[in-house]
Amino acid sequence: MTQTFDHTPGAELSAADLATWRERLRAVRTVVVLTGAGISAESGVPTFRQAQTGLWARYRAENLATPEAFEHDPDLVWRWYAGRREKLLSVQPNAGHRALAELAERVPELVLVTQNVDGLHQRAGSREVIELHGSIHRLHPFGLAQPGADDSADWPQPPGEQPPRDARGRLLRPSVVWFGESLPERALAEAIQAAGRADVFLAIGTSALVHPAASLPLLAREQGAWTVEVNPQETALSARMDQVLRGAAGQVLPQLLAALA
Repeated sequence: MTQTFDHTPGAELSAADLATWRERLRAVRTVVVLTGAGISAESGVPTFRQAQTGLWARYRAENLATPEAFEHDPDLVWRWYAGRREKLLSVQPNAGHRALAELAERVPELVLVTQNVDGLHQRAGSREVIELHGSIHRLHPFGLAQPGADDSADWPQPPGEQPPRDARGRLLRPSVVWFGESLPERALAEAIQAAGRADVFLAIGTSALVHPAASLPLLAREQGAWTVEVNPQETALSARMDQVLRGAAGQVLPQLLAALA
């Protein structure tokens, strides 16, 4: 049966919440965490499908984030991503990001899997992050590689108005997964493997609408993991998790971390 605890903003977790958490972490070997857009939204990162503003108000994100769009007008797509990246560099990791980085120091193994491309986990101190959708802070040759490939490159400084080219003359594109593209094979395989050996699985700030990421906590539960959702909203996962903590990651995760002290 799912245990659901509803927390209004600023509320403290109950003694029962914290006792359950401590019990499950007492003999844990592997904790696997899946994060989605919700945790970064707490830092002020706009979700991908939020309305565009200013110059971009007449464009839909879904029509810019495709290989076809880049092939048709690479300069336009490049400028849009350069603007998004600039926005991301202006925000800071929040308490939820920092709590996960510290949790990794408290358990034998923590595997952090994210659907986010913003790099906030790394900036908060998480050392190894499986990026299912790539990273907006890296580039790779258009048409020839997936995000995370060995031939990825850094952004030019300043980014300029046009996408750069590599030494072989190939256009470089942001290393993020676009509509119509598959997830990076290596990252997905590592995430599935981790979910299969998890003792505790945390799903944080994810709507659970995008697959195959949404299936990872269910895979973990099938293999015997204790599954916990941290989200202020009900999701497609809620009824299938062992414990649901209704609250923002930046409020809930520091309290869970403190309970292990």
